[in-house]
Amino acid sequence: MKSLKQKLSNLTGKTTREYKPAIKKSFIAALTVAALSFSAEGAAHAGESDLTTVYYVYLEDDFVGTVADKTEVEKLLDEKLAAVKNEHKDLNVDLGLDVSFVPEQVFRSAAKTDSGKVLEQLNSEMDVQAEAAAIVIGNQPVAYLKDEAASREVIKKLMLEYVSEKELADVENRKKSPNLPIPELKENETRILDVRLSENVSYSSEKVDPKQVLSVEEAIKLLKKGTLEEKKYKVKDGDVLGSIANSHNLKLQELLSLNGNLKEDAVLKPGTELNVTVLKPFVEVIVERQAYVKEDMAFKKEVVKDSSMPKGETKKKQEGKNGVKGVVYTTSEKNGQVTKKEAIKTEVLQEPVDEITVKGTKVIPSRGDGSFVWPASGGYISSKMGYRWGKMHKGIDIARPSNHTIKAADNGVVVSAGYDGGYGNKVVIDHRNGYRTVYAHLASISVSAGQTVQGGSKIGVMGRTGDSTGVHLHFEVYQNGKLIDPLTKLR
Repeated sequence: MKSLKQKLSNLTGKTTREYKPAIKKSFIAALTVAALSFSAEGAAHAGESDLTTVYYVYLEDDFVGTVADKTEVEKLLDEKLAAVKNEHKDLNVDLGLDVSFVPEQVFRSAAKTDSGKVLEQLNSEMDVQAEAAAIVIGNQPVAYLKDEAASREVIKKLMLEYVSEKELADVENRKKSPNLPIPELKENETRILDVRLSENVSYSSEKVDPKQVLSVEEAIKLLKKGTLEEKKYKVKDGDVLGSIANSHNLKLQELLSLNGNLKEDAVLKPGTELNVTVLKPFVEVIVERQAYVKEDMAFKKEVVKDSSMPKGETKKKQEGKNGVKGVVYTTSEKNGQVTKKEAIKTEVLQEPVDEITVKGTKVIPSRGDGSFVWPASGGYISSKMGYRWGKMHKGIDIARPSNHTIKAADNGVVVSAGYDGGYGNKVVIDHRNGYRTVYAHLASISVSAGQTVQGGSKIGVMGRTGDSTGVHLHFEVYQNGKLIDPLTKLR
């Protein structure tokens, strides 16, 4: 079916023309013969003072009303367009109206107009639109920019958040010449193999509400986060993390991850704001890198046994030294986070040197090997080494054993065995390897000075002699004459 404009063009032999490209207003320049309300013969006999011209106003093909002066309509549209253009200076905007005028000469007495109604309806029908370029992810427009150049700038700047301008240019140049050989990487050298987006991105021309048109920075934020507004929740009295997460369709771990400083056992203060928006980027930047790095190769440790050397003694025969290897890695990153790392080439630059330790195995009854056994039959530590009651407690106290037998912690020779003031009955053993051990408050002593004892053999019975408030063993350890914490040696 022909439109009104086509019909009028056929009748008058003239076409409508655009008055303002952005408004799409057009005019019929001549009278529409078929639309005259009086016959040609009647018009010929009428005097000029009996006739006037009225204008029928159409919006698209729909009749709006009649006006005596079309400049009223033109003025309204011009003023509205000027205001819109002033508000959106960087955009190409229009009013979304296609207005046409059809003039007709009528007798003054029959002329009826309704300018107020026409202006009111046109004002209400205005739908301000801006020409924009949409960034399309898959088949979905997700962001609107003022033009395609701005849309492409968004994508480029998004990529430049993860690579440099030079790296991006190198990748684009390499894609233009894909058959050119890639040179070997040198030490500490890195290069970008590819930069791409996780989704297919295209551009399309759209007409949208100017309020939907974003700046480049806003569009980048939208693509990265999936939203321009992150919802916040203000903590109320009685709130707990679990209920807050459930009410926002989140898992507890998601809520914690959205609020980095928040712990699962945190006490929530009313008024605290929590982020409850899970960010889902519309698109992510994938970067594939290749790097050549030098890495240490750990040396091996070898132990050689020597039956001529006393058990417990060791000596270094050969110092170990790390080797060096060169490794080429390829990594894949998504929005700056490494998602895959693979070594594609490894070469040994310097072989490692093994560490060789000689360890004595010869057992000498009077010499310990430095490995202490628990000096009681079970029990627990009732007091550790350290300051106690205003003075230094030089060892540990062991109480409530399964039986009261006291054992030598390691092979050695008894230095002294007898009563010693506050220690009560006390035994001191020299293990002939730099260590000495002390056993105090014994009920009875089973060894004597100068006697050789084996580790784990009985040397007395637990008691409470000397300054003691209960049955227990007081145990001290010295290394090269210096007091040390027994717990560092006992096994």
